[in-house]
Amino acid sequence: MMNFLQATDGVPQQGMGSFWVMMLLMIGVMYFFMWRPESKRRKEMAKFRDGLKKGDKIITAGGIYGVVKEVKEGETSILIEVDGNVTLRIDKNMVVADNTQLQK
Repeated sequence: MMNFLQATDGVPQQGMGSFWVMMLLMIGVMYFFMWRPESKRRKEMAKFRDGLKKGDKIITAGGIYGVVKEVKEGETSILIEVDGNVTLRIDKNMVVADNTQLQK
């Protein structure tokens, strides 16, 4: 009985080198088009959230528009005013946009 791996004597085989080159190219493309831009976006968003100060107009992940009323150093939450005397304490990670750039 003949093994399938031994039965390829007359058939030309592609080398494993071309397989690894293709795999490395795919990983390189994924890095430059997916991982790198996402990492850059995350760093910019973290910098924006760390730079929040009193009076900044923001939009939360839930679509709530507000003005930053209080930011305490070392805390992960901020206090925002949404209307009149209505204030909410939210996590800094839920701030997704600066509203001053969006409004004209």
